[in-house]
Amino acid sequence: MSKRQITPMRPVYPSPAGLVTCADATGKPNIITLGEIFNLSIRDPVIVGIAIAKARYSHELISATGEYVVNLPTVRILEAVDRCGSVSGRNTDKFSAFGLTPVPALHVTPPLIEECPVNIECRVRDIQVIGDHDLFVGDVLAVHVDEDCLEGNRIRTDRLDAFCFINWEYRAVGDRIERAGYTRS
Repeated sequence: MSKRQITPMRPVYPSPAGLVTCADATGKPNIITLGEIFNLSIRDPVIVGIAIAKARYSHELISATGEYVVNLPTVRILEAVDRCGSVSGRNTDKFSAFGLTPVPALHVTPPLIEECPVNIECRVRDIQVIGDHDLFVGDVLAVHVDEDCLEGNRIRTDRLDAFCFINWEYRAVGDRIERAGYTRS
């Protein structure tokens, strides 16, 4: 099979589509839809990163307060996810405009989104300028998961109704192929 070189644009895929909540100095919340959400350190400490363009209102809010919540949505609320990424929170209350429910977080001012089965409270430890986006490096303070998506202390990913972002499209997450490490016997 021959290969052809193309211009790089979002070359790593998929990435989870997420709703990130933040708040201004008075506590007024905002939501931004992001396709750049990733684990940076998985255990000691747990760190989650998000990348936001400098021109975005949420960039301004997170830079000022040092807090955000990553909310992992379901296919059921895909329309709200897309709409949250289509308007600015400077002029729109995205919670009321798109039928989402804010729930108080335990450790940070930005709220959790009730309709999302997984919510991750983060406090910024570092901001790095990376090209046309800034990388917000966040210490995970708490992870909240809907009870029906848990089996013991483990997330049942088959119950999340998750989707991802690939090449400017939302794609459903499919069936499990195999568990990591299955070749070690």
